[in-house]
Amino acid sequence: MNVGAFLITFREALEAAIIVAIIIAYLKRTGREKQIKDVWTGVGLSVLASVVLGAVVLKLYGGLAEKELFEGIASYLAVIVLTSMIYWMATKGKNIRAEIESKVSTAISPLALIGFTFIVVFREGLETVLFLTPFMTQDLAGTLLGLVAGLAGALVLAYMIYGVGMRINLRTFFYYSSILLVFVAAGLAGYGTHELIEWAEEEGMHLGFIEEPAYNLGISEDSVFHHKGAIGSIFAVLFGYSVKMEWGRVIVQFGYLIVAFYLVLRAYGKELPLNSRGSKVKNRS
Repeated sequence: MNVGAFLITFREALEAAIIVAIIIAYLKRTGREKQIKDVWTGVGLSVLASVVLGAVVLKLYGGLAEKELFEGIASYLAVIVLTSMIYWMATKGKNIRAEIESKVSTAISPLALIGFTFIVVFREGLETVLFLTPFMTQDLAGTLLGLVAGLAGALVLAYMIYGVGMRINLRTFFYYSSILLVFVAAGLAGYGTHELIEWAEEEGMHLGFIEEPAYNLGISEDSVFHHKGAIGSIFAVLFGYSVKMEWGRVIVQFGYLIVAFYLVLRAYGKELPLNSRGSKVKNRS
């Protein structure tokens, strides 16, 4: 199972489940229970659209001649969208309930409610497809397994929270999951850079020190610690581990890691005031 695919799907599916739960709770609170069926219609259409989009992406990839270029661009695009999602949740996510309820209050007609639900849920589906595309091109079976496991885990947790009433600090959950996803995004940035370097070399381009090897651990491909091995592949997905890297990959991957970590920690840190001893006070809400 692709661990990165699991984490990304779990995070995105949980966000979608939270949004749907907020919409349904608001409809019940305002006496609009009959419109709940419109919400599920919008959810169904968004899931169908996401599946179709994923199939189209895979079909296009299968017919491409320059797969390195596609994988490089897809990885960069996934990093951009993933970064924006992480940062948005860190800075704006705390107001998500008020924003959604405001939109639902004006979506009176069935078509309007279906359309709004479709848009907000399909956005999560679109992001998931973009994030998983680089993984699918490398390991389709493992990615699909991670996708299914992530969906199942998110639905179970959402039910435990909104169905059973289990208490969990979602802000804390998103904080720690964002840190993990920063590592995943850094690995994608590094992988995308590696693929673009390989494409440039095939095209006869000379990139100077960018294409020169920065290090080589000398681990053979049949070792479990190789980035394609049983153990190494897990670290490759989670932390961007590779037994060898070009200087361009090192610069992009670790440069992204430093900047993204700073932005995420700074964004979440603003919400954790210091107590009299100088340590962070946990948000218990």
